[in-house]
Amino acid sequence: MASKAATTAAVDFTRIYSTLGLGKETVAALQAFRKRHSDAQRIAGQLNAQPTTVDFAHYRSALKNKTIVDEAEKILRDFKPVTYDVGAHVKAIETFETKAIAKAKETEAQIDVELKDLQATLSNIQDARPFEDLTVEEVGQAHPRILETVENMVKKGKWTVPGYKEKFGDLSLM
Repeated sequence: MASKAATTAAVDFTRIYSTLGLGKETVAALQAFRKRHSDAQRIAGQLNAQPTTVDFAHYRSALKNKTIVDEAEKILRDFKPVTYDVGAHVKAIETFETKAIAKAKETEAQIDVELKDLQATLSNIQDARPFEDLTVEEVGQAHPRILETVENMVKKGKWTVPGYKEKFGDLSLM
């Protein structure tokens, strides 16, 4: 029982919700499950705290009609609790578990894809040459639109970039 309490205390659900990136439906289902579980534990604790024995000698001494007490004692002795088929509940739990596992695997696959993309981006950033080392040809190959714009400007005889003087001022000595 102590190990059960230790494992329950070790689970940090808020951290699980935030770090795993679970969907809204999954988080809502987990919270509903936790609420039902805590309610069941509370009710079980209340029922276990109640006394389970009946003092028939006290009732025989307090009541005048002792046959009622004898009849109640016989009914209690002959009482057999009704057994319920919990197969439907177990099946529902297994279905929920299957859905949760499938959703978790789907989330894991999405996270793996994102991690691979991020690793590729990180390696591209680390392997990239500094901006100062790039040549005009390499920039033109990377972005052909820049070359087209420059060629159009040269054909039209425009040797200045629009907005350059307004932003940086006129640096000519003449």
